[in-house]
Amino acid sequence: MANERRPLFDDVKFAIFSTQSYGRVLVLLVRALSVCVESSARGSRRDCAAAAMPICAPSSDSSASSASGGRGWIVHGLALGAAAAAAAAAAYLYRRPSGFRSRAVGIIPARFASSRFEGKPLAHILGKPMIQRTWERVMLASSLDHVVVATDDERIADCCRGFGADVIMTSESCRNGSERCCEALQKLGKRYDIVVNIQGDEPLIEPEIIDGVVMALQQAPDAVFSTAVTSLKPEDASDTNRVKCVVDNQGYAIYFSRGLIPSNKSGKVNPKYPYLLHLGISGFDSKFLMIYPELPLTPLQLEEDLEQLKVLENGYRMKVIKVDHDAHGVDAPEDVEKIEELMRARNIQ
Repeated sequence: MANERRPLFDDVKFAIFSTQSYGRVLVLLVRALSVCVESSARGSRRDCAAAAMPICAPSSDSSASSASGGRGWIVHGLALGAAAAAAAAAAYLYRRPSGFRSRAVGIIPARFASSRFEGKPLAHILGKPMIQRTWERVMLASSLDHVVVATDDERIADCCRGFGADVIMTSESCRNGSERCCEALQKLGKRYDIVVNIQGDEPLIEPEIIDGVVMALQQAPDAVFSTAVTSLKPEDASDTNRVKCVVDNQGYAIYFSRGLIPSNKSGKVNPKYPYLLHLGISGFDSKFLMIYPELPLTPLQLEEDLEQLKVLENGYRMKVIKVDHDAHGVDAPEDVEKIEELMRARNIQ
């Protein structure tokens, strides 16, 4: 059952009962508990035993004996306690699989050089550096055990230390954010099961999205990578700075592109089609992240300049969650004003 695929989530409010058989067991336990409590209030021990029968299945002899004397109440009390413990355990397991990818670290890779926007992490957004805005949002995620900024630039490092962030210095040879996260993970020296790569140009990233990406990896053992998408406005579908994504019926990534995907015979944007925008957040199984830099570069990755394609082209699975997110990252200087307008509208200081 652990390998059972689950559909694409419409938001980050995941259903606890995604596997019907265990959900049915928990429902039966809760039903038995409620009926037993009602029966006890009426003083009917026989009704209580009958209600518990689908789970406990006592024999007629044991039911008769339990109905006489104080021992019957003890038996029913033990049954109720066991049912309550089982129900609580089942609910916990569905919220967070015990022992499976349980520890997560958030890493914000940041570099000063950029072909489109040099010094972007230090660009001010309503009086604060963009990297600080992003860090403050990431710190609100409940699924992360630790958050660090990974950079090769002392200007960024000094800025981050100034507002209280933990900083890991990485080498200048890192080719992308994922490789920078890999090096930072090695230097941290602690064991983490999941590494969440949050781009430093996402100053309005919701912490619930980060939690959703972590949970997606916890609930999809056949995936080594998870990410998030949101609805894309038709007028932005042709923008090559907006990376598009297509997924299968189970919520696994098929492809990412800067071009229009899916396309149609006319080659024009279909205003009625629900295009998906890829958000700047990625979750890695930590063991996979350690081998990621050694994987060969792939043709589609190089052509599109999208590092997540390296994962797909090398045959690994990627879980995608769909979220409601009306903001986007800062890709160019003109995006700063758009982000500031959104922040003013939300009264974010």
